Amino acid sequence: MIKCSECGYENMDGLDYCDGCGAKLAADASAAAGAAPEAPEPEKPAETAAAEAPPAEAPKASEAPTGEIKPETEKPSEAPPAAPAAAPAAFKAKLKVVRGGRKDHEFPLEEGNNLVGRWDPETGSFPEVDLDADDPEAKISRKHALIRIADGKVTVEDIGSLNGTYVNRGARLQPGNPVELKSGDEIIIGKTFLKLTIDPIS
Repeated sequence: MIKCSECGYENMDGLDYCDGCGAKLAADASAAAGAAPEAPEPEKPAETAAAEAPPAEAPKASEAPTGEIKPETEKPSEAPPAAPAAAPAAFKAKLKVVRGGRKDHEFPLEEGNNLVGRWDPETGSFPEVDLDADDPEAKISRKHALIRIADGKVTVEDIGSLNGTYVNRGARLQPGNPVELKSGDEIIIGKTFLKLTIDPIS
């Protein structure tokens, strides 16, 4: 059927003029049949097509294969464990004057070295066991002896005194040779007698 563009009458195919109004149907027929298909666009050369094609998206850095294997992170070398500090003594020790000075006066002993002697105003030496008030005749040297508490032991050592150091009224101690003491031992320094007392810490 050919529809008239003037009056809208439906005409039989093949007519040149509309049966309704007499208008020419030739142009309308071609319009009704649809415009002729456009000629296909000629193909572009491959080089031109490649130039006009959008560039391929570059792979992201995180996705791009590197082909390299990352070495494992080296672990920092562990420092050798520090040597444990010496445990403090599990006891308290003290010296008591029993003869030749201020009787019953006590000197608490410290962990480590305890210098026995007399205060020296010239050098400022102030011994842990200061017997200056117990030695009016100056029989005790400024630096007379050394009592040391270490490794769970108490020792006494003469350090070059003039009148010597004695333990339990025995032979004179040789300077530089420490002797181990026990609770109740008696130490004679000059004319002063000292008794060692060791009390365990509960």
